[in-house]
Formats: sequence, structure tokens, C-alpha cells
Amino acid sequence: MAEILIKNASHVLTMDDARREMAGIDIRIKDGVIAEIGHGLAGGAETVLASGCVVTPGVVNTHHHLYQTLTRAVPGGQDALLFGWLQTLYPIWSRFGPDEMFISAQVGLAELMLSGCTLTSDHLYLFPNGARLEDTIDAAAEIGMRFHPTRGAMSIGESDGGLPPDMLVEREEDILNDAIRLVDRFHDASEGSMCRVGVAPCSPFSVSRDLMRDAAILARDKGVMLHTHLAENDEDIAYSLEKFGCRPGQYAEDLGWTGDDVWHAHCVKLDGQEIDLFARSKTGVAHCPCSNCRLGSGIAPVRAMRDAGVPVGLGVDGSASNDAGNLVLEARQSMLLQRVSQGADAMSAREALEIATRGGAEVLGRSDCGQIAVGKRADLAIWDVTGIESAGSWDPAAILLAGPTQVRDLFIEGRQVVRDGIVTTLDLPKVIERQNAMAQKLAS
Repeated sequence: MAEILIKNASHVLTMDDARREMAGIDIRIKDGVIAEIGHGLAGGAETVLASGCVVTPGVVNTHHHLYQTLTRAVPGGQDALLFGWLQTLYPIWSRFGPDEMFISAQVGLAELMLSGCTLTSDHLYLFPNGARLEDTIDAAAEIGMRFHPTRGAMSIGESDGGLPPDMLVEREEDILNDAIRLVDRFHDASEGSMCRVGVAPCSPFSVSRDLMRDAAILARDKGVMLHTHLAENDEDIAYSLEKFGCRPGQYAEDLGWTGDDVWHAHCVKLDGQEIDLFARSKTGVAHCPCSNCRLGSGIAPVRAMRDAGVPVGLGVDGSASNDAGNLVLEARQSMLLQRVSQGADAMSAREALEIATRGGAEVLGRSDCGQIAVGKRADLAIWDVTGIESAGSWDPAAILLAGPTQVRDLFIEGRQVVRDGIVTTLDLPKVIERQNAMAQKLAS
């Protein structure tokens, strides 16, 4: 792999253990790793000039449904709460197949890259018409994204008291067998891995307690992580109390769904006891502020989680409930929501960026990512702060307050996947054209 020298960065936010910030710094990338950081570095490497730019670790997305990029702003679901929104979208998603999954994933991944994302998880929990998790894995490999796909599932349909239609649920034995197949084939636990597979039954209202328990046993036998939705809104809490006789935190603990190998999406409605449980067990949370606003779910208690020691990362969630896949906007929204609910000093721009970078990497178990330090993976975002967004800013490093929302350059494992604001690894206009044709066909 070519050696690259990022030269004379105006400001570097390292997110290393000391949270150092440096000016006029060079960064040498070699063999996918940050090899050297310092002033006046020289050598025969390819050079990327970064004067007038802020360099950060790549941002990390801890929760997404890439397939939903095909169903943005669907009439009937635009103004619905979570359960009604799902019931509007399920019949449309049932018409997807492998091509829809692949193209929608490519568009979603490209959108993430342009917002500075270098590592993303994905939660795919329905597999209609021959679709498989490989459809998204192949899309990520082609575009060059560091990827954590999770094998989701739904097993309790409407006829059995669940929310999804029966045509989208699977037999639990088949779900577990396919999870084993996928982990054995695709999971790479090594440092610098580009693909790690997780196990992710969809939610307490779409799978059985038995499947949740068996999935946890399977994941720990295989040494992979666990992921699901939890405590997303008031409907979610009411369902848990009615069906299980307990709150979501106790439900998770009883079934083996707490620990540093588990992360839950949303957690908008966790109470104090549940926050303490997650802090003690180091159970992670994927905070999805824009989706939670869009669906009227509420404001997650991120300040309380962080203060208690809960690992928190950010997620854009699906583009059908967010309508965008920009992780920098997600970080800004997270900061603003904590301020509007807790006060103007509740979260700084730098803390929100830390949650978006190092925080997300820690939630996903990636100590090799999320910071700019020698020996860490070369996942770097370069932000041009000479434009109008930062004009007049006294603190160009506070990019969440006054800065661009699209990267100039992006490196993943030392490979430049965005150059001058253009994705280098695929013909994005052609992919978008195909995506729009698919969306029109679904709408008709």
C-alpha cells in the first residue's frame, strides 16, 4: 500500500488518550496505519496538502439500516410515530430483493463517507425475495467502507401478536443457522479488520424471548457482538411492560443482553436504574438524535449516560426515519438536544465530536480506530475550513458549531476514498440514477 503524507494540517483533533490538539502538523500513513505524527516530516510519499484544514479521526456510525435509503420521505409515514411508521413501510420493504439491498447500501455508504464516516455498523433484519446479508457486505467491500454488518431478524409476526407482517418473519432455527454461517464466513476479529459480523434480533416486539436468549449464547460462543433496538419510545416501554412484565433494561439483563459485547440502539426512555445497569456492565448505546426527533420519540438522556460511564456512540439510523445519512449533522444535533434539555453547558462541540469518533469506536469494540495516534488505523477525515461555513469563526476546530458538513478528503485503512469531495471508489451519479429508478418502481 502506498505511503501518504498529510502535510501541514492547520489543526488536528486527535481524540487520543490525552485529547491533544495540534497545529501545523504532518501525518504519515503507511500500510493502513498512522506511522508518524510531527512537524516538518519529509519523504518520498504521496503528499496531500492540508493547510486551511482540520483533520479528525473518521466518524463512526453505530446504528443504520442501509436498505432504507430507498424509502425516504414515504407518504403515510412522514408524520407517524414509530409503530405506525413501521406498519406503513413493512409492505414496501417486502418487495425488496438483492438488487435493492445492494444499491441502497451503496448509496447509504457513499452518503456516510461524504460526511466523514470511516466505520459503520448496519442492522439488516428482513430478507425478502432472496436478499441476504452478503448484499450489504459486498456493497461495503466495493466502496471501501470499514463495515460491521449485523444479522438481524424478525420471528414474531402479526398473527402471533408481533408488529411485523407474517410475510417478513423467519423461523428461529433458520435465523440462528444463518447467523452461524455468516460469522464463520465473513467475521474477521483481527486488528484492522474491514468486516466484523454481529448478531442482532430486531427488537423486543418482533422476536421471542427464546430467540434473544439463544442469540446471546450463540454470539458469545462465536466471540461476536450483540445489537438490537431498545427503549426507543413510550410505545416500546408500554409493550415491554404489557408483554414481559418488566422494563426494557430488566428484559435485556434477564436474557443476557448486557455487557461490553452488547450495544443497544436509541435507549431514549432509559430510567436511572437502567442507566446504572448499563454503566456497571459497560453496555453500549447507539444514540440516534435525528431519527428520535423525526419519529417524536424524545430526547435520549445522553448527558446522564455519559456522566454515569455508559459507552455512547452516534447512529444516523435508517434513512426512512431520518431522511439523511450525515453523521456530522447527527453529532451537531446530539449537542443541541442535550443543551435544549439540560442547559447551554450540557455538551460542548468537542465532546459531541468525541462521541462521534472515539466514542463510536469504543462502542463497537474497536480500540484500533477512532483516534489519531501512532499505531492506530489510518481512518482520517480532512475538513476544509476556508469556506463560508467557517468564515469568521474564532475557533476553526469547533467544526460542529461553524464548519463544513462534507469532507474534502477521507482515508479508510490508508486508502483515499474521497478526494476533493468526490467518492473515488464508485461512479456515484450512476448509482444514484439506478437508485432513483428503483424507488420510482416501488412507488408505482
